[in-house]
Amino acid sequence: MKRWTFLLLLFLLPALSIPTQALAADRPKEVRLAFLGGPRPWILGKIDGTFDKALGVPVKWVGFPSGPPALAALAAGEVDIVRVGCVPITSSLVKDVPFKVIALSGVIDTSERLVARNDIKAIKDLEGKTVATILGSTAHYALLAGFKVFGVDPGKVKIVALNPADQVAAWKRGDIQAAYVWGPFWHEMAEDGGHVILSSGDLNEHGYYLYNAYVATDDFAEKYPDLVAAFLGAFQETVDRYKADPDGSAALIARELGQDTEGARQTLDGLNYVPLEEQLKIEWLGDGQNTAESGIAKGLLDQANFLVEHGDLRARDIPASFAPDIDVSFIKKAIGK
Repeated sequence: MKRWTFLLLLFLLPALSIPTQALAADRPKEVRLAFLGGPRPWILGKIDGTFDKALGVPVKWVGFPSGPPALAALAAGEVDIVRVGCVPITSSLVKDVPFKVIALSGVIDTSERLVARNDIKAIKDLEGKTVATILGSTAHYALLAGFKVFGVDPGKVKIVALNPADQVAAWKRGDIQAAYVWGPFWHEMAEDGGHVILSSGDLNEHGYYLYNAYVATDDFAEKYPDLVAAFLGAFQETVDRYKADPDGSAALIARELGQDTEGARQTLDGLNYVPLEEQLKIEWLGDGQNTAESGIAKGLLDQANFLVEHGDLRARDIPASFAPDIDVSFIKKAIGK
C-alpha cells in the first residue's frame, strides 16, 4: 500500500506543481513605485511594508523631484506605477505615453500654494517680479490659471523653472520674490519671511480643478491586473489610517521623508481623499459606462486645451476624449464590484 501511495505521489507531483509555477509566473520580481517626495498617506505603506504585503512581492520606491521626470521614467519602462499630477498626465497622454489612469490619490486644495514676499499683497503684484515653479506641473498650471483669473499679464512676470528644494534655496538667497509649489516647500518659505497669496483650491470657483492620480503602464496593468487592484486596496488602507490618526500619521510621514512635521501635516490636510467607491461616480472617474462624461475625463480635455493656449501642446494632437485612457476596472476589483 505504501509503495502504491509513493508511486501515486510521484505521478501527481508534476501536476500539483503547475499552479505554483503559474502563480510565480503571474507575479513580477518586484513592483516599482514612483513617488515625488511629498507627504502623502501612502508613505505610511512605505514605512511598514503595507504594499509589499498586499502585492506579495518586494516593492521598490523610486524617488523623483516632480511629475514630468517620473512620467519620463514610466515611458522608458523604469517604473510601473506613478502618483503624479493631472497636468503632466494630460501632457503625457497627448504625447501617446502608454499608461492608464487607475485612480485618484488626492484632490488638491491647499497642499499647493503660491507664497510671496510680504510686500506682495496680491497676485496682480507679481508683475515685474520673478516667480519660481516646476514647469509642466500642477503648480505651474495653477499659476497660469491664477494669472488668467486675476488679470495678470504673464509677459510681465519672469517665471523660472526650479525643483522644489531649489526654490527654497533661491528664496533664501533672495533670487525670487514668489514661488508656486507643494508642501512642505511652500511652508518653509512662508516661515522664512513669506506669506500665502493663493491656494489651488481658490481656483475651483473659477472652473479650475487640480488633483493627483495614480497611473500604471499599459504593459503592467495588462499583465498584472490583480496586483494593480491590490495596490489600490492598500492605498485606501493607508488613507483610512491617516484619517483615523492625522497627527500621528503626519509625524511618521515627516520623519520618513526628513521633513518638518507641521509642514507635512498642513500638506496632508490640504488634500481631499476621495474614497475608491466614490471615485466611480460621474463627478470623478465614472463607472466605465459613463466615463466619457465624467468630471476627470472632461477635466483632462480642459487642461489639454488650456495647455494649447499657452503653446505647450498642439491643438491637432488633442484627442476627442480621454475616456479610453481611464480604466476603472481596477477600482472595481479592489472594492469587490
